[in-house]
Amino acid sequence: MALGPRLDLRQSQSLVMTPQLQQAIRLLALSNLELESFIAEAVSDNPLVDLANGEGERAAPAESGEIAEAVPGESTVEGQGDGEAALDIAGEMLDRDFDTGSSRGSGAGGGEDMPDIGERASGEETLAEYLHAQLGAAGGTEVYQFIARQIIDQLDEAGYLTIELAEIADLLGISMDQAEAGLALVQSLDPTGVGARSLSECLALQAKEADRYDPCMEVLIANLDLLARGNFAQLKRMCRVDDEDLSDMIAELRSYDPKPGCRIGGDAAPPVVPDVFVKPDRVGGWAIALNRETLPRLVIDRQYYATVKAGCGKDKSSGGWLSEKLADANWLVKALDQRQKTILKVSKEIVRRQEGFFRRGVSALVPLTLRDVAEAVEMHESTISRVTSNKFLNCGRGTFELKYFFSSGVASDGGDGAASAEAVKAAIKDLIDAEKPDAILSDDTLVDLLKAKGYTLARRTVAKYREAIGLGSSVQRRRQKKLQRAR
Repeated sequence: MALGPRLDLRQSQSLVMTPQLQQAIRLLALSNLELESFIAEAVSDNPLVDLANGEGERAAPAESGEIAEAVPGESTVEGQGDGEAALDIAGEMLDRDFDTGSSRGSGAGGGEDMPDIGERASGEETLAEYLHAQLGAAGGTEVYQFIARQIIDQLDEAGYLTIELAEIADLLGISMDQAEAGLALVQSLDPTGVGARSLSECLALQAKEADRYDPCMEVLIANLDLLARGNFAQLKRMCRVDDEDLSDMIAELRSYDPKPGCRIGGDAAPPVVPDVFVKPDRVGGWAIALNRETLPRLVIDRQYYATVKAGCGKDKSSGGWLSEKLADANWLVKALDQRQKTILKVSKEIVRRQEGFFRRGVSALVPLTLRDVAEAVEMHESTISRVTSNKFLNCGRGTFELKYFFSSGVASDGGDGAASAEAVKAAIKDLIDAEKPDAILSDDTLVDLLKAKGYTLARRTVAKYREAIGLGSSVQRRRQKKLQRAR
């Protein structure tokens, strides 16, 4: 066989990740309010795209990219077309090859920046005022309360004591033992962690409050420098734990607040605007519709296109640019239409799977995963994850993030995975809400009470669920109820 250069022709098929296709995938992860900003930018960049403002400007659904409300007793979700299939496959490719970083969980991240102190409204309660108000019911003698008040006035915005305790003792003319007692009184106040002199002490105070300050956690907190350098092998040897326990301890540390003082006086969270409405229909089913109030409606000005096209004449550059803008506009309308169909389809399947929740409440939630819904609607899990990210569903029981309806199962008397984790959280909340001020339930007691209800969980799991729903430890709850009685 002769050796040398030659030309070969080959024919193959592949899915090309065009910028438009990537844009359509990103649209899936946007809420309706986020979509408004995206559409506003698109309108400013493309002269052929405009927003429909009034009923007189109403365009046909195929032109405007709008889906009508669900009709009771009828399905509003069409079958998966070629565009949806391409979008689904492309989403899988992005997850595998490009690491888009779309959110997979429902919890809030622990690394978000705290509100800056300069952004707080001048009329809001300051950290010092908040702590001073608690001192009256915190106990201690008048002397120790006086010392505590002086220490509170020395705390910075994050709640840390920035000067040496010995300096305070010298200024007040007291012993170090008295200064330590005053500091202990400050550190017993809410939020847990205020009055700390270092990050390690702040985390240790929160670990003690959560009843997680065992010898292993103590060693880990005392060696935060090794954790920052990622020296996990040495930490495992020092803490005498395996990979799983170390990972759990690190996750516990990340759930603590390194700046507890910043919680006080921060801006209120903006109200949640639902993207999907679910209401019972007249025949015993459910009517599902997108929120039309926050749903941008686009129209393509084809008359303007024809006028400009005629004026271009033989100018190929201008004609090509205009044709490109028309193609972009058509693609955007199609992508919005496909997004809305996909959201409705996924929402319909969630409602079908979790119908017990809509009829009977949280206790009727069943275990549900992204894969379950993906298989039912014939899409990839990555597509379901995008569709359920930053989307909220409103029903008669309130407004919930779509990811709220996905939870793992826990063991119960009905078999493995027979109960939803959210149902267990609801049971924990009911037990704690019903506890008496003089009989606060510990996590061990909660384990026994839940077992009587048919839920078999470990103490650590109960503590995690309790913290996930914003309920403090038995020590925190006892202190809060004490303060409430004092007021």
